[in-house]
Amino acid sequence: MKLLFQIFLFLLISYLTGCSNTAKKTTESVTTRNPEIVYSEALNEFESENYNLAFEKFHEIELKFPLSNEAIQSQIMMAFIEYINLEYDSAILKLEKIIKRYPSYKDIDYAYYMIALCHYERIENPDLDGKFNVLALQNFQELINYFPDSKYTKDSKQKIILIKENIAAKHMNVGLFYLNRKNYLAALKRYQKVIDDHFQSKYTPEALHRLVEIYSSLGMTEEAKKTASVLGYNYPKSKWYKYSYNLVEEKNVNKSKKNNLFKKILNKISSNNEK
Repeated sequence: MKLLFQIFLFLLISYLTGCSNTAKKTTESVTTRNPEIVYSEALNEFESENYNLAFEKFHEIELKFPLSNEAIQSQIMMAFIEYINLEYDSAILKLEKIIKRYPSYKDIDYAYYMIALCHYERIENPDLDGKFNVLALQNFQELINYFPDSKYTKDSKQKIILIKENIAAKHMNVGLFYLNRKNYLAALKRYQKVIDDHFQSKYTPEALHRLVEIYSSLGMTEEAKKTASVLGYNYPKSKWYKYSYNLVEEKNVNKSKKNNLFKKILNKISSNNEK
């Protein structure tokens, strides 16, 4: 009897151990799936535009395989999905965390590029979106400074040109607002900003002409002539140079007429005194 009990106990322990090992292997097969496989599944969902499912799988990788390269790339992909869904602030927050945590990651330049794009996509009107113009400009420039050989550098440079045009347009519109109200000093500062900081802009010839207008209105004839000369030297075929030239010439004619009238009055006074 004792022998039978020992045999039964041995078989029971063997059975329970076998069940335990089977359960352990089953659990391990679930929890230790290859991150590359899960990442591939997530990409398939992403390419099929099943963004919610893709986001969940990328998030699963981040949680279960936090030390893998796929985890970092998954975080970037989650940020990209939020960018697609126009959730720009959430995307920026994720990307900034990635940059802080993994500054040496091989594709970290893409995170910088995506942050800049999130700001750039919100530029709709140069009159209203000054904040996003500045933020996009700063972040594209940061990418170029840190990663001059990045494959995103060329596109960043092209977008910087467009952003600077927007910023210049904003200064021009504000300058015209002040000019129409004869607030010449405020208008002059705006136009000078375009000339100094955005000299490659298409708005530079007009900005120079507006300075000619302001100087002429203030009676600063020499400054008006000098500015018109600069405009003529750099943009001789511009319509703005023609406007400035005509304005300066008109002022010269009016000044000459005034001088002649003044001389006639003096001569008349002198003639009357002699009588």
